[in-house]
Amino acid sequence: VDAFQAWCGPCKTVVDLFRKIRNEVGSDLLHFAVAEVDFIDALEKYRGKCEPVFLFYAAGELVAVVRGANAPLLQKTILEQL
Repeated sequence: VDAFQAWCGPCKTVVDLFRKIRNEVGSDLLHFAVAEVDFIDALEKYRGKCEPVFLFYAAGELVAVVRGANAPLLQKTILEQL
């Protein structure tokens, strides 16, 4: 989940990376989403920050967090979590 605030917008720089990885691993294993933290109480702790935050969930549980648009770290984390 790309957690963002309306004044920053979702992180567009990693969309291509997400598409590439999803094409490689298949759509059944991996799902991407964006969430505007201003309107989701459960994501309140991510408000007021001007850096992208990527939340990784498995079986409904938060399993990893990547802060910043670090493509190599995002790719590594995605593949490790799979």
